[in-house]
Amino acid sequence: MGLVIKHGTVVTATDRFDADVRVEGRTIVDLAQGIEPRTGDTLLDAAGQYVLPGFIDPHVHMELPFMGTVSADDFETGPASGIAGGTTSIIDFCIPAPGDSLLNALSIWKQRAAKATTDYSFHMAITSWGEHTADEMRACVRDHGITSFKVFMAYKGAIMVDDHALYQVMRVAAETGAVVTVHAENGDVVWNLQRELLAKGLTGPEYHPVSRPSAVEGEATERALMMARLHGATAYIVHMTCRESVQALERAKLAGQRCYGETCPQYLVLDDTVFDQPDFGGSAYVMSPPIRKAGLGHHDALWNALGNGMLDSIGTDHCPFLHEQKKMGTGDFTRIPNGAAGIEDRLPLLYTRGVHAGRFSLERLVELGSTAPARIFGLARKGAVGVGMDADLVLYDPAGSGEHSARRHHSRADRSVYEGFPIRGRVATTIVGGRVAWDGATLMAERGSGQFIARRATHFAPGAEARS
Repeated sequence: MGLVIKHGTVVTATDRFDADVRVEGRTIVDLAQGIEPRTGDTLLDAAGQYVLPGFIDPHVHMELPFMGTVSADDFETGPASGIAGGTTSIIDFCIPAPGDSLLNALSIWKQRAAKATTDYSFHMAITSWGEHTADEMRACVRDHGITSFKVFMAYKGAIMVDDHALYQVMRVAAETGAVVTVHAENGDVVWNLQRELLAKGLTGPEYHPVSRPSAVEGEATERALMMARLHGATAYIVHMTCRESVQALERAKLAGQRCYGETCPQYLVLDDTVFDQPDFGGSAYVMSPPIRKAGLGHHDALWNALGNGMLDSIGTDHCPFLHEQKKMGTGDFTRIPNGAAGIEDRLPLLYTRGVHAGRFSLERLVELGSTAPARIFGLARKGAVGVGMDADLVLYDPAGSGEHSARRHHSRADRSVYEGFPIRGRVATTIVGGRVAWDGATLMAERGSGQFIARRATHFAPGAEARS
């Protein structure tokens, strides 16, 4: 028994055309007009709808131990929430404690992910540099299909790396063909600004963005790209928020450097007025880097870079905490757990604010949300609607409407940072691994149905592949 989608408009990163789609098992086996269902096939009528490749979220944190608590969504509920929003694969982060084994952390994260409701992979975080780190990085790539590493240039005293570690990570990544994903903020400057604000009694969530001005992100982005350039490594700057970091990425790209940039919906549509809420409500919006002030060119820089190709992808940094968890930072904004929900909101929000608003095309949205993440991170069978590709698909109905709300989303998060935002269109159907997992009203995600995706390294520095 298979599945046939008829009468839809297939959209890729470069084209759109009318075609039917046949799925057998977990694979697309035919793409043509006039495909007829066979006995026992499931038939979906996609008339008036777009048939998109399932979206890939390259930046999520499920059941993450962080700042004295654990993020609210696990590998069952978080990806399930994503399914209702058109996301069919995720890349999470293994984050070992400083000094711990990378391979031990990978084992722990794989155990957590065994209940995943979509396919998944990992970035491996490097949180310190020791005598075995380089060998363990090589083993991650060679033996485990983990071909991207994460460094935090922030969170001093916890998981922040210094310049020595950053230099070494870039060196080994260039040798192994791995991508280095970078949280770019100058952690030393942030730490000092935090201490100064607290000493003045400025403790509320509205001082979180004050302690992390855009200049510290711009400087760290420049420094990370310089370190990558020294070795010929490929850097991918995550959750970019500001004009300074975009300009640093543009300079590197225009100089011929192979590097990538990601932003997230919250940085495109929110500004720092969200912190002006009673009852510690501003804590919902505490994340790092922070939501920026309007009127300084940050939003325009991000939207323009998405449209002109300087930014490459859109993740979510999905990492929700309940209000009670956020209240751990009452009286000290540095103790508010950083993060918010977003995996379910990304596709409808970007269709509304990006495509419908005329900022970029639907094909460009497919590139940013699916095709580019698959290409950059080596998800070879995902990111496109084509014969032989995984049957992860989204039927998007442009005639639909609604609004974002925590009352209706499927995350465990008890608030939405997009509460009340209007939506144009709707995710009518999501197909995960050849099976309907969301029909527009009912979520049918299956615990443990997701598969780990081992990847192959492709981002070697010149000459490095021949030496490996």
